Amino acid sequence: MKSFWYKAFRSKEGSIIVVLIFLELFSVLFVDNYTNISNIQLLLRAIPSLGVVSLGVCILMIAGEFDLSVGSTFALGSMVGALFINQGLNIWLCFIVVLVIGAVIGAVNGFVTVKTKIPSFIATLGAMMLWRGIVLVVSDGKTIPFPLTDRFKMIFNGKVGPIASQFIWLIIFTVVFWLILNRMKFGNWIFSTGGNIRVAKAMGINTDRVKVIVFIITGMMAAFGGLFDSTRIEVVHPLQGEGLALTAIAAVVIGGTKLTGGAGTILGTFLGASIVFTIKDILMLLRAPAYLFNAFVGVVIIFAVILNQFIGRRSIS
Repeated sequence: MKSFWYKAFRSKEGSIIVVLIFLELFSVLFVDNYTNISNIQLLLRAIPSLGVVSLGVCILMIAGEFDLSVGSTFALGSMVGALFINQGLNIWLCFIVVLVIGAVIGAVNGFVTVKTKIPSFIATLGAMMLWRGIVLVVSDGKTIPFPLTDRFKMIFNGKVGPIASQFIWLIIFTVVFWLILNRMKFGNWIFSTGGNIRVAKAMGINTDRVKVIVFIITGMMAAFGGLFDSTRIEVVHPLQGEGLALTAIAAVVIGGTKLTGGAGTILGTFLGASIVFTIKDILMLLRAPAYLFNAFVGVVIIFAVILNQFIGRRSIS
């Protein structure tokens, strides 16, 4: 048992494990109704929207880049999809349209970043405002219904036993992204590109192509997250996904990914997204003011980063 905890705390996910254990113990001991089945099911339905976006943001940050436009992509894909569905287009074709929109936005962000050498933080900040403006234009600032067929609802908003299907999708994506980063050559290229781009180029890695591909993946995951959110509430709001970029970055950083690139974990990101929503759930159950959410997430980010650096130094020594 001692060996298990020793390895856990020295692992890449060591800091997130400490934070998660602390939060769960606090919740079980001091928060009424936290362990109720209905509350657990609510968490399993709420986490995936942020979780799938955070997975894309994670591999992008490992590659040394940022995407502040994921919240706008989150809304735009679903908004266009909802408009097409309401015009009678097949819902599965609309699903493809949503993912294509995410991919195109990601490709544009990637090409602008690698071709102009503008920092991705700035390039995607402009993209965030541009795409959000388009969302407001195409929706006329109104909430649009997102009607679902029974089969589509079963796959994307149903249950497998007591577990929400969206959470199962999140597990699948987590496994796929873990395999990409840890078992495929492309994963090594991502780490190398973010860790030391000059060395990566010297090794023959096309770092520009790697970054564009990762931007495309991030855009598609943001669109997928928007689809999850829209199928869960069956409407699309023009301000849907506002502030999502910073929340996703928070989940990724809490999970142990470095802001400087070159290091990060998919499992940590999965746990980081879970922690962000656990904090929100705790505050709701305690009936705390909603504006305290960002403050608590900020504290957790600082605590997790400090722990991550401490564990990193201990691993080296």
